[in-house]
Amino acid sequence: MNVVELYEPVQHHWFYNQQVDSKDSWQPFSREDSQRLEDAYSRVGKCEKDEVVVATDGRRYDVRLRERKRYSVYWEQKPAEVRRCSWFHRSIKAMTYNPYSEELCDILEVAYMTAVTLGKWKQHLKLPKGKTVILHNPKLMLQYPSSCKVFPRSPTERTKPRSLKRGIENTSVEIPEGEPEMVDHLVFMVHGIGPAREGRLRRGIVQCVNDFRIASNRLLKSHFSHSEDLCLTGRVEYLPVSWHNVLHGESTGVDKDIERISLPSISRLRQFSNGTVLDLFFYNSVTYCQAIMDTVASEINRLHSLFLQRHPHFTGHASLVGHSLGSLILFDLLANQKTDADSKSHELHEDAHVDPACGSYESLEELLKGHGLDEHLNLLHREQVDMESLMLCSEKDLKDVGIPLGPRKKIMNCVKKWKDSRTGSGNAAQNEMHSPSLGIRNFHEQKTPATSAVDYQHFDVGIGQVSIDYPQLAFHPQALFAMGSPIGMFLTVRGVKRIHPNYGLPTCKSFYNIFHPFDPVAYRIEPMILPQDVDLQPMLILHHKGRKRMRLELKGLTRVKSDLLGSLRMVRKNTSPVPSPVIAEGGISSMTLADEIEV
Repeated sequence: MNVVELYEPVQHHWFYNQQVDSKDSWQPFSREDSQRLEDAYSRVGKCEKDEVVVATDGRRYDVRLRERKRYSVYWEQKPAEVRRCSWFHRSIKAMTYNPYSEELCDILEVAYMTAVTLGKWKQHLKLPKGKTVILHNPKLMLQYPSSCKVFPRSPTERTKPRSLKRGIENTSVEIPEGEPEMVDHLVFMVHGIGPAREGRLRRGIVQCVNDFRIASNRLLKSHFSHSEDLCLTGRVEYLPVSWHNVLHGESTGVDKDIERISLPSISRLRQFSNGTVLDLFFYNSVTYCQAIMDTVASEINRLHSLFLQRHPHFTGHASLVGHSLGSLILFDLLANQKTDADSKSHELHEDAHVDPACGSYESLEELLKGHGLDEHLNLLHREQVDMESLMLCSEKDLKDVGIPLGPRKKIMNCVKKWKDSRTGSGNAAQNEMHSPSLGIRNFHEQKTPATSAVDYQHFDVGIGQVSIDYPQLAFHPQALFAMGSPIGMFLTVRGVKRIHPNYGLPTCKSFYNIFHPFDPVAYRIEPMILPQDVDLQPMLILHHKGRKRMRLELKGLTRVKSDLLGSLRMVRKNTSPVPSPVIAEGGISSMTLADEIEV
């Protein structure tokens, strides 16, 4: 007697499509995010006209249910397709199961329900594109290609079918761990030289920051699981800050200028150096240094404001992490921040010395209308020119736009006055940063040549530091973490011989210089603070798993190998060959090996 099985509805799980090497790679949401999506889907149904947005991945992404797209919130990223999945397939050569489309999942589920309730298995189900599915039994379901015209009587015969699975629990798909809702700390990570996007030889900053976040969440679960279960400890959120694309974008045109002067030989090496090493030289240019600093500060403020909007109950602190050149950018930015007392004093000073002719305007509209040049505003808006990009424009650029000679001269004069007023405040911040009261010695007052168009700080030694207008952050960071940082080297070539022990960043309480001993770009800073006769070794950061660092483990293995070889050499040295037997009267006599070894 055949026993008819009871049909149980399948449990759906939500996936998103991630492009890996231009190929589709379907990744599952965490169980918590998938349940949120399923609950929202159940509430609105398929007939809902209004879009429903569900925050996922620690509120870093938004999923639009009707559109079936996953959008990044904090950084630019192509929207990813989203699916509500219940059936999966895998080819013979594939290692993982991939989900079917939602339409095919519905078709397969209806066929499975019919087979279970009526007990009719081994029915041929035609799919689009000529593919055929045969449900042999609940544990054996196969999809045959369209080229397969004759189906085998037994599923064990070689027909190269695809294996089908119903429900994610029957597959080998690894579901990621969910993230705690509560955030205790916010960290902004600034990249160093080179492109921030993914390439053939490097990972993008978004993926690197994701790896940082994953490792942090694993440490939270392994070391603070009890506190996490009691909701006493939240997670750390990491957000990437990118500036390379703005510097090398269409607005500056610097890449095209560099390409015109680059030699054609060893083209790949020159392209690599133009996209990476040249960032160091750009940072020492007043024009591009200003662009880099404005981009980093504005991006940090934008991300900070957006984070607070999405986490209105956040009461923790924020810190900054910079790698390579990114650490130097953050150090210079924080060294030129103003405290609350400085801001009040600066506001009083500005109220007493406001001169409209010297560039007190903060927008392009105010500047042009204040000088009767608002009729040319549409031309500049058509080219997407704002106040910052106008600072980078030359008179030839304005001529190409179509502005006549007279108004063009007036605009350039206004820009010059506006830049002079802004640079003046930047010089004040620089002099304040390098004043002897803060502890950095061997600096002189600024001496700018009258014929120079670039404003530098000049010291008695070194190449000097570009003087720019440093923007202000909207918050006070708790700490600055410099990783693989050249700060010490740059301070040295700027003419800084010693940093006073009482020196500190105005709005940042803590500073950590973290480096790997084999990093060629990393430099120490504490020797510039300590007396020359004091040699303080850097502190070793312990591994979170309790073991030694890889280089120390390898060093230990090398020492063991050396000691073992030394012992074997000693044994060999103190051991003579076993002598040949000597035939004597009365029998054979021999010497034992132990007699030759000194004990």
